[in-house]
Amino acid sequence: MRRARRVVLGAGGAVVLLAALDAYVVVTVLVDVAADVGIPLNRLERATPIVTGFLLGYVAAMPLLGQLSDRFGRRPLIHACLAAFALGSVLTALSAGEVMVVAGRTVQGVAGGALLPITMALIGDLWDEHERPVALGAVGAAQELGSALGPLYGGVVAGIPATVVAGVELGGWHAIFWINVPLAALAAVAVHLTVPSGTPGERRQDAATRTHGTVNAASRVSGGTEAAPQAVGTTEPAPRPTAAAAETGAVETAEVETGGAGAVVADLGGRKESVRGGAGRRVDVTGGALLALALGLLVVGLYNPDPTESLLPPWGLALIAAGLVAGGIFVWWEIRSPVRLLDLSAARKGPLLATLAVSFLAGAALLVTMVFVQLTAQTLLGEDALGASLVLARFLAALTAGALLGGVIGRALGERVVAVAGMAVGAAGYWLMSRWPLDLESAGLVVDLDLVVAGLGLGLVIAPVSSAVLRVSPAAQHGVASAAVVVARMMGMLIGIAAVSAWGFHRFQSLTAHLDTPLPFGVDAVTYQRQLAEYTAKVQAALHTEYTEMFLVTAFICLVGAAVALMVPRAGAGVRR
Repeated sequence: MRRARRVVLGAGGAVVLLAALDAYVVVTVLVDVAADVGIPLNRLERATPIVTGFLLGYVAAMPLLGQLSDRFGRRPLIHACLAAFALGSVLTALSAGEVMVVAGRTVQGVAGGALLPITMALIGDLWDEHERPVALGAVGAAQELGSALGPLYGGVVAGIPATVVAGVELGGWHAIFWINVPLAALAAVAVHLTVPSGTPGERRQDAATRTHGTVNAASRVSGGTEAAPQAVGTTEPAPRPTAAAAETGAVETAEVETGGAGAVVADLGGRKESVRGGAGRRVDVTGGALLALALGLLVVGLYNPDPTESLLPPWGLALIAAGLVAGGIFVWWEIRSPVRLLDLSAARKGPLLATLAVSFLAGAALLVTMVFVQLTAQTLLGEDALGASLVLARFLAALTAGALLGGVIGRALGERVVAVAGMAVGAAGYWLMSRWPLDLESAGLVVDLDLVVAGLGLGLVIAPVSSAVLRVSPAAQHGVASAAVVVARMMGMLIGIAAVSAWGFHRFQSLTAHLDTPLPFGVDAVTYQRQLAEYTAKVQAALHTEYTEMFLVTAFICLVGAAVALMVPRAGAGVRR
């Protein structure tokens, strides 16, 4: 049975990795996608929804669809999400305009965002409390691996030569999304063969019923006659669960109680829970809708399709205010609702919120880096998608090394020290990046070293944040606590890229508003080429100013993160009693 659980873990980790790869893969080919769907290079702000659409769907769907899997079963929800993921991939690959590519990416995000909490919930079903952290760590590693490999994966796959079959483009950036279809199909087969069917409640009911039958059989054997039926609501001792039952995580204690109307109540981890089935479990649809509404209003309010005149669109302030109100209502609802999207009621609130805030700010810095280092490499260094991803690889390699190092140092010095140091080092790295010269090719190793410093700093934060959240949460809530860290980071990515890019694109438009695009009419070829070269140099200078100022803003985000990290709980501060 242990081998069977490892197979389940492998299948679950694979689907999480598939979704995580696509969360970051588009940053590599954003310029190519924008060009193919009709977005000019000097209007890249119109490409922002390609990134934010996926993230919005990912974050909004993550907690709600995780709860739906409690009601309808893990396997059907994973199958549905993989099918939707494949559909979103096809829509994206076939896109010929902005609306279709954003719609396809949003569908991908909704489907991909649900796979992580469902997989974590599946681990909660099949692993006991002692072994569960290791399995959760493996799934978390798959999520982090996707963030590290996504841009490189995109750069490599986008290198497939352009190939047109029956009028459909299969190569280039389109290949990234076409390849998701067979990958999703293979994942669906693996899930169907390995993941248990039925809802968690139904599996517990079956196991409890088997245990109850074992008790009666034992009574008949020991007494020589069949035992009299127990009255409804009585409790009878039961033998320890069998190895098979323990492997499924179905029965966690040795006491089973019979209930009315054929129901069975099992004492699970100190609480009595009905195991009639999953159909009656409530889902916090209101909370999910409020979270999606709040995030959607904020993102739309920050998106300005024409940043020439102002930082925000005409509707910006009103929608941002409405988003903040919706967010406040969401918090109010989650405090008072008996059913919550992320129930961390037993965790210590102050340390928990501080730690999640650090994850939020680190996420904002992370995605700004992934998107705008790629753009810097492609627009200022003239790299193609693969070459730009290799430039970003310096940052990603340092991020991975920092994540490993942060876990080791955090165990010795405590999460707070490492989290503060990591955000401070990240701030130093982004400050150095804000001083990059206009002629980046002449900078040599300076660019590489600065990217390494920034990546190392952000990487140091990953393990301490996850460890601190688990330490202030009870063991029974470790799965939802781990998901909360990811949700906070993804929300930081979503809001961070929307806000920072809105300011950056407005800055670029203000720097180039006075420039007149040269036209090859009424002048000789030599004059036109000279005018074009002067115009291109001024656009390059404006892009350089935009990027370096955005990295400076990111440095301030990391400084705020370092200040907030001072409130991360000290070692030894555990769960609230």
